[in-house]
This record gives sequence, C-alpha cells and structure tokens, in this order.
Amino acid sequence: MTTAPWRDPALPAAARVDDLLGRMTIEEKTAQLYGVWVGAATDGGGVAPHQHDMTSEYDYDELITRGLGQLTRSFGTAPVEPALGARALAGAQRQIVAAGRFGIPAVAHEECLAGVTAWRATAYPVPLAWGAAFDPPLVEEVGRAIGRDLRAMGVHQGLAPVLDVVRDPRWGRVEETIGEDPYLVGTVGTAYVRGLESAGIVATLKHFAGYASSAGARNLAPVRAGTREFADVTLPPFEMALREGGARSVMAAYTERDGVPASADPELLTGLLREEWGFTGTVVADYFGIGFLQTLHRVAGTPVEAARLALAAGIDVELPTVKYYGEALADAVRAGEVPQELIDRAARRVLLQKCELGLLDEDWQPHVPESVDLDPPANRALARRLAEESVVLLDNPDGLLPLSPDARVAVIGPRAADALAMLGCYSFPSHVLPHHAGVENGIDIPTLLESLRAELPDAKVTFTEGCGVSDPDPSGFTEAITRASEADVCVAVLGDRAGLFGRGTSGEGCDVADLSLPGVQGALLDALVATGVPVVLVLLTGRPYALGRWHGRLGAVVQAFFPGEEGGPAVAGVLSGRVNPSGRLPVSVPRVPGGQPWTYLQPPLGLAGQVSSLDPTPLYPFGHGRSYTAFTWEDFSGPDTEIGTDGSYDVSVTVRNTGDRAGAEVVQLYLHDPVAEVTRPDVRLIGYQRLELAAAEAARVTFRFHADLSAFTDRSGRRVVEPGDLELRLGASSADVRATARLRLTGPVREAGAGRRLRCEADVVRN
Repeated sequence: MTTAPWRDPALPAAARVDDLLGRMTIEEKTAQLYGVWVGAATDGGGVAPHQHDMTSEYDYDELITRGLGQLTRSFGTAPVEPALGARALAGAQRQIVAAGRFGIPAVAHEECLAGVTAWRATAYPVPLAWGAAFDPPLVEEVGRAIGRDLRAMGVHQGLAPVLDVVRDPRWGRVEETIGEDPYLVGTVGTAYVRGLESAGIVATLKHFAGYASSAGARNLAPVRAGTREFADVTLPPFEMALREGGARSVMAAYTERDGVPASADPELLTGLLREEWGFTGTVVADYFGIGFLQTLHRVAGTPVEAARLALAAGIDVELPTVKYYGEALADAVRAGEVPQELIDRAARRVLLQKCELGLLDEDWQPHVPESVDLDPPANRALARRLAEESVVLLDNPDGLLPLSPDARVAVIGPRAADALAMLGCYSFPSHVLPHHAGVENGIDIPTLLESLRAELPDAKVTFTEGCGVSDPDPSGFTEAITRASEADVCVAVLGDRAGLFGRGTSGEGCDVADLSLPGVQGALLDALVATGVPVVLVLLTGRPYALGRWHGRLGAVVQAFFPGEEGGPAVAGVLSGRVNPSGRLPVSVPRVPGGQPWTYLQPPLGLAGQVSSLDPTPLYPFGHGRSYTAFTWEDFSGPDTEIGTDGSYDVSVTVRNTGDRAGAEVVQLYLHDPVAEVTRPDVRLIGYQRLELAAAEAARVTFRFHADLSAFTDRSGRRVVEPGDLELRLGASSADVRATARLRLTGPVREAGAGRRLRCEADVVRN
C-alpha cells in the first residue's frame, strides 16, 4: 500500500498540506476551521452572556464525518477526574479519526491562565502576581509545568497568556494581566510562552489587541487608544512573545478600535501580524467573537457576512463551537459569496499546525495515561515559590512585622477563612464549580487563618469575619471590634471575591465604578483602626485599591494578588517572618478611589500640576516594595557620554545586602526622554534584574542599553530612534531613583524596524 504524500513525515510540511488540501472538499476544509464544545450549555444556563445565543444545535456524529478542527475545553467545562477525562478525550479523538475520510484528529485546547483549568489541577498565582515577582525564569518554569500537565491530558493548545497592558485598574480582568508596563508584561509573558511551548503546547496570546484599553474600564467597550498608544503600549508585549517566545497562536480581541472590531481588522490580523511581524501560526477567535460581529458590533448583517469579514481579516478558527464557519459558509463559497481562497488560506494554516503537532502522521495515536496527577508536590512547590516571591510589603513604618511568635492576634475580615480568597476567576474552583453545587475544590487550599495558626503555634489567634466581601451588612462590626480590642495586634484580611460577569468583585465582566474597597470593608477597617490596636492590613485582591484614607494609620500593609493554592502559607510566612517579602508592584496603588484611569506611564500633563486640582500621584508607585532587610546601592558606573542612534551603552551598580538575613532586591532601569517629537511618558521601564542576596552579600548588575530601547512611534507612524538627550535612571521603583546616567544620542533619525532590540540584557557578577 502506497502512503499518500500528506502522510509522509519525510516530506516538508508545506508539501504535505498542499497535497491534502487538493484532496479535500469544501465541507472538509471548513470542518478544520471550527471547534466543537460538547459540554456547552444550550439551555440558556451558560457561563457567559450570549453563550446560549451563540451555541448551535447539531448532530455531532454526523458533523465529525467531515473532520474537526478543535475540541473545546474537555476538562474545563465540568468536574471530571483527570485520568477519566484524559481517557474520554482519547476516545473522542478515536471517534473523530474513525469518522472522517482522512482520519485527522482534532486539536484539543484548554484554558491555562494560572494553571490548567481542570478539576484537581494546581491553581498557581494569577498573572498579576507573576508581574509582582519580577522573575521571568520562575514564570518560565511554571509555564513548563503547566505545559507538561496539558500534554499528559492529551491537550495540544493552551489559551494563555494574557498580554493586555493595564490602562484602567477598574477593569475586571486586571487580575489576568501581568501589569501596567509593556516591558514587564512582555518579558514575563514571553517567559511563560517559552515554558508552554517547550512542553510542546501551542501558546495562544490574548487578547489581540487593545482589549484592556476599553473606555470606562467596561468589558468589551470600544477602545479609545490612539495610534501611538496602541503601537508603543499595547503591541510590544505581543511582538516580544512572538519573536522571542515563539508563540504559535494568537486570539483576536472582542473589542473595536476606532470603529473597526479586531475580529474584522485585516490591517491588524494580516497586515501587522503576518506581513510585518512574519507570524505563521493560527489566529483563533475569542469565544463567540465572530458572531459578535453580527450581534454586538453590527458590522455584519448575516452569519455569512460575519464569517466572510472574519476570514478576510485573518481569523482561521472559530471558537468555541461551530456556528458561523460551518455548513452555511460552505454553501456561501459554492454560491460565490465568499472567495474559496479565504477557506484555503485558513485551512492551510490549521493543517500546517496539525502537521507540526504530528496529527497528520499515519502512526498518530491518542495519549492514554494510566494515571494523571495534576497537583503533584513539584507543582505545589512551584506554586509556593511564585506565591512567596509575589507578596508585596507596601508599608511597615514601625517594624510591626514580622509578628511576635507569642502575640495575641485578632484575625478579622471576609477573606481570612475562605479558600477561594486565594484564587482568580479562571481557576477551576472559581470558574466552573459555582455551577456544580456540592462538589469539593479538588485541591488543598489552606486559608490564611489556617496558615497563620500553623506559622505561629504559640500565638493566641482569634477570628471573626466582620462583614462579607460585597454585602452592605455591618452587623458583624461589633464582634470584630471586641476581638481586636482584646488583641496585641489585628490582622485585617480584606479583598476581592473572584467571579464572572458580576458574580464577583474581580474577574471577567466584574468592572467597578471606582477603586474603593468592596462593600463595607473600608468601614470595617476604619472601625478596627479606631480601636487603637495596631492593624496589619492584608489585601487578597485582583486589582489595586485606593488606600490613602488609611495612610499613616496602619501598622503595616501587605498586598497579595490572588496568590494561588499556596498563597495562604506564603502570606502567613511573610507575616511570621519566615518569608522575607520581595514582591514589587506591577500596578500603582492609588491614593484616592476616583480620578481614574491612571497608570504610571504618563507624559508631563498626565502628572500632578497646577493646571488641575486633582492629583493623580499614586500612594505606592509602580515597582514599589519593601523588605525585612536593607540594601545599599553603591559604585554606580554610568558616566555622561554620547553614542550614536544605533549605539550601545553599559550602566552598572553594586547592590549590597546590609541586613542580617537573606533577601531580594529588584533593580529597575527607567528611561526618561526630556524632549521628543511627540509627548513621551515621563519615565518607562526598559530593564530590571531580581537579585537574591545572602546577608552581607553583594552583586554588581550591568544593564546593556541599546538605542533601540528609546524608540517610539513618530507623527508619521514610523518607529524611530531620535537623536537628543536621554536619561537612564536606576531605581528601586518608578519614583525611587538611586542613580542617573545622561546620554546624548547623535546622528540621524533612524527607523527601528522588525529586527530592533526589544529587551535590555543584564549581567550579574557576585562579589
């Protein structure tokens, strides 16, 4: 028997796919362009708004006779034992292979924002906590572990990471982002991509592009970002993750920019992504995003028009289930309403990726593991490391922390004794289990109360909730005040409840009007402070909240961004002193709850000044964080000099741990451009290095700055390096500058194209 060329692994992938496409009917080609969500609700009881509207009724057994592009969320739809789920997925793949004329399996995809979204899988800290750790190598390890778990289950594609840059912290999905700085988002997100891809998983960059810039922080609202903000803030993380991380898929955003929805924007999905950046992978729709072109954006009058717009723009795969790329699209091609070359283009990209994954090989067999442990000790150890590194000590003015081991401690607040206080909205317990009453979380998630009692076995620890997360009932204040008054110190544990579409205070569709603490938690904190007992505020949140009301009145402030299943022990370790806090803020903490949006990336008129009575200066700036040890910065080397607009320059500093215990300092390099053709942020991050130092140890950090890092988008839309003066500022935060080097760039204006340097490398020499 002669093997067909498309089955021959010795041939180039392009030749194999061309041969296969020549054998396929229109229906078989379109079948490769959609997924099927077998577990999707069709009774109106879906997870998200519009899910019922967008879910089709179809005969699955008949549908798969044409083949199938993707299987949607086999694990993330309902609580299934992992090994049973893996066997069921393998069975589904065998059925798909047997039913189709060509026997091509589907790509199975799953959410993996902060761990595999599956029952009994490790719940890692959310991406905002990754940003707080300032530790890309550790995030890469986490990505690799998540990728291995996905592979063990038979999954090929992970829908992560989110590379949206925070523009307004009132937006509900801030917890899913890495922070408010594009360089931090790009470097940390790229590390996660490398981890996933190294495990053989197709990483999917979300949400391309501009989703986080929605007006008024409202989910799916129009994006008001201008051309230069879009180019210089929104796009760089995606470019870095593609060029340096090797991501093989991109998800189109729901939102529109200047009247053009991303899912119908060929300049974005084809002109920029493919022609300029050279991307060769697949573009997938965000769930129901193609349908939204008709129903929400109203740029298409019929399903066929929506499909044509999406295909022409460059969306290759409809997710999560077939509605617009199915039978009606095939009919439209035959009728001449949709060009066949659009179908062939998308099908070629999908099949090339399947070829890369080995799914076109004749000997392909589904993976059927004997057992699957998605939360082994090694995963939990990684989750603990990342959680510990991500906890930010915002303030400790009088050294109240660490807590005395035999203190009388009153733990008060709605987040202290709830395991879900540790998890974001895309964790399985928060995302799926609310629809499955009575099902246990499936993983051990110690609460902060439990963890603190374990950390301080000789302390007398009492507890009362005081109030709920978001309800207005203050009846628990009386008992809270009593407990606090009887203690040496009060630990107030406040924050968010993650949920979806208004079912939480943080998460997708949980946008807020201002940055006040939810419910009556602020009033509870006022009451606790009024007792005169020192109060340690611990925040377990998905976004920053305004804390100026209590500045100078608290004994200490600790911020953790949904730190995952090991977050309780991590935060308790910081309170006890076992863990020396080393997290740094990936987002600014505001002083007052109004006056948003605001991030630190502001030109001069975005800063405080006499032209307005509203001062947007944050209470705690981007990059801020304290430690239980002390660091000195010395022997700075960065003399004033000139370099060409294509030149390089080294700036160095020695950091010494002068305390009596090990700790970590994050050295941050910022760029200040005094005069430019267009307004520029006063400062922006262009490099950083996390240093782990033993007591009395020192290390010398050298940043290798290249003029490309000063590039910006000029009035004509070109990215240029402009001659003139620059300042390189080394700091412990965006507002805490320790040393400055002044540079003059000389020579002509130079266009910095696709090959420009995207990162500032750092060398570390330990003394």
